[in-house]
Amino acid sequence: MPTVLIVDDSPTELHAYQKMLEKHGFSVESASDGEASVQKAQEVRPDLILMDVVMPGMNGFQATRQLNKNPETAGIPVIIITTKDQDTDKVWGLRQGARDYIVKPVKENDLISRVKATLGD
Repeated sequence: MPTVLIVDDSPTELHAYQKMLEKHGFSVESASDGEASVQKAQEVRPDLILMDVVMPGMNGFQATRQLNKNPETAGIPVIIITTKDQDTDKVWGLRQGARDYIVKPVKENDLISRVKATLGD
């Protein structure tokens, strides 16, 4: 069962994504900010990370860049999920190392299909 690390400072969003993923057979871990996501990724070694951008402290772009620079976590694909819907935001997110970029609100079918596509299922 693939493990997905969800990083979001909103407990509501965390819960919603967790329910969607678990329903489709994924194991879920969570972190509520960028710093915690980097630490959790090193501990858990998830198969995929869903990363919010707007969070206190280290934002999702910074966390994604840090994860991609660390040899221990560089192989973990990151999908950014955010309200930031400008083309420049998407380009910047992908330049930080994200494999995909989803704008909130997220529909369950879209999330699951993109997670599976990123994991190669």
